[in-house]
Amino acid sequence: MINDFLIISCTGKNDSIGLKINSNFFIQKFQTNIQSNETLVNKILIFLKKHKTEINKDFSIIVNIGPGSFSSVRISLAVAKGIQVSKGARLYGYKDSLLNEFNLKNIEFLIQKNLLENELIKPVYLS
Repeated sequence: MINDFLIISCTGKNDSIGLKINSNFFIQKFQTNIQSNETLVNKILIFLKKHKTEINKDFSIIVNIGPGSFSSVRISLAVAKGIQVSKGARLYGYKDSLLNEFNLKNIEFLIQKNLLENELIKPVYLS
């Protein structure tokens, strides 16, 4: 069961991260496209610190696997995988077309309907 999670949606347009912790949901949208791992990691660390959250093995990371910009999708997947390896969090992926609007109601719909992938996550890129 996914309760608390960090969701990363970086596809090159409307890039955002969200955090659900203790029934509260917070969103941060980015003004510019993510162009490097360091930028995304820094934004996530600041976001987690602002909301006094620490990721552990009971936490889930949900990442947008595309379609989208090759660089943006690869960066978000790499960062999510790094968090999974370093903190022991569970990693899930979803396709951009399944989430009409980046809000808690739609994200919880994905979770309840088992529309998340948790095996080998295969990114989808725009050509």
